[in-house]
Amino acid sequence: MLPFIHDEPAVQPLNEYNQELLAQVHPPDWVNPEPAALYDLVVIGAGTAGLVVAAGAAGLKLGLKIALIEKSLMGGDCLTLGCVPSKTVIQSSRVAATIRNAAPFGIHPPESVDVDFAAVMQRMRRVRAEISHHDSAKEFSSQGIDVFLGKATFLDGNTVEVNGSHLRFKKAVIATGARASHPKIPGLADAGFLTNETVFSLTDRPARLAVIGGGPIGCELAQAFHRLGSEVTLLHKNDHLLDREDPDAAELIQQRFLQEGLHLVLGSTIERVEKTDAGKVIYYQQQGETKTVVVDEILIGAGRSPNVDGLNLDAVGVKHDAHHGVVVNDYLQTTNPRIFAAGDICMQWKFTHAADAAARLVIQNALFAPFGLGRNKLSSLVMPWVTYTDPEIAHVGLYEADAQAKGLDTDTIHIPFSEVDRALTDGETDGFIKILLRRGSDQILGATIVARHAGEMISEVTLAIVTKKGLKALSKVIHPYPTQAEAIKKAADTYYRQAFLNPTTQFLLKLVAKFS
Repeated sequence: MLPFIHDEPAVQPLNEYNQELLAQVHPPDWVNPEPAALYDLVVIGAGTAGLVVAAGAAGLKLGLKIALIEKSLMGGDCLTLGCVPSKTVIQSSRVAATIRNAAPFGIHPPESVDVDFAAVMQRMRRVRAEISHHDSAKEFSSQGIDVFLGKATFLDGNTVEVNGSHLRFKKAVIATGARASHPKIPGLADAGFLTNETVFSLTDRPARLAVIGGGPIGCELAQAFHRLGSEVTLLHKNDHLLDREDPDAAELIQQRFLQEGLHLVLGSTIERVEKTDAGKVIYYQQQGETKTVVVDEILIGAGRSPNVDGLNLDAVGVKHDAHHGVVVNDYLQTTNPRIFAAGDICMQWKFTHAADAAARLVIQNALFAPFGLGRNKLSSLVMPWVTYTDPEIAHVGLYEADAQAKGLDTDTIHIPFSEVDRALTDGETDGFIKILLRRGSDQILGATIVARHAGEMISEVTLAIVTKKGLKALSKVIHPYPTQAEAIKKAADTYYRQAFLNPTTQFLLKLVAKFS
């Protein structure tokens, strides 16, 4: 039994909550178990995908021998660097914004909202520590899983080495995730910058913050830090924020940012960064002119890079590259048929819930599909996602441009939240629901919801798509009044009204009514 080789902890500062976190997901006194003679499954990476594969396989109580390997922190990005800390901080920023905007509700806000940034970050660390026991080494060990802390390397087609131990396997799963991308901007590294891997270690609020990247991560954190009191400049290479989203949704968020006072630098190319006594100077070009902005911190929110280094994948015939990660087929099988992959290491959907869903496919396909029978496809998943700005953007299925590219004729139902009673009572009318239908039918091809809690509403539409229920079915669902989710029923009722307006249907309805 060997103690694992320590890496430097990835969380700072080492206060009581972060020490509690590390005790759960990177325990300093952990002793790796003696390896079994042969494992049914070795899982490399204890982020969401790896945890779900390991726990799901062990939870079947079939006596399978499972090994789980993690070189850093169990729980992965979601727990330590992503979903949990970011949404906790975002919630604090929403509270601050709500207080500032209390006047329309008949409540007089203070002249200034005093945000204790250190306390905001302390709350985040407390919440993260409270959640961490779900992903702890002790918890997974208690499920009969052999937990190894250390760096994994493939030795051959049936052996993984970790901290000097050799783990022989029948099947293996690569779930090593991804890390923040670092753009190659001259002077950036020397000036210093933050990513999602370091921003949640802050204890002092940056007075002036530049956020590079107008995608989901950049937009979420730019708005949150602005609301918490930083002067935020958001730089984006394209002419519009969130340019992969529904254009109407992206425009609404962009206008909200401008209303709140964020400084948007769109259509810009960053030339270089210099560190000076006045701060970090970003030189960028916009419309042919070189301009500058001076800030105290720079936050990079510009994409993710897969963690393929150090695994010795070439030795086991697993095709990969530094940009796309591990190559898998539709069954999440790598070019080595005994090795599977799931999560950010191999998928375009870089979401926690996508990693979870893919992990469930891996359990089926790796362990319970003899001769390839009964395998499930990644492409069969209906994947919703949410951008956690305020308001949120939630989406599932096709965008209108996607449908056009596929040659599909479509109709669109659009319900603004200004027509939803609960949105009016809540003062949250900036938003809408847009449902894309196959022309001439109620088949739902996709949907976008923009609302403060859009993420809580998209699942109803996702369920309809998964179960192949059309918009007519949603019209039969009784929605409590008043709720913002009633917008979905309004969309369904709108479809019904439009369907009844054609002359043939009107004639038949009059005829039926006459004889009723």
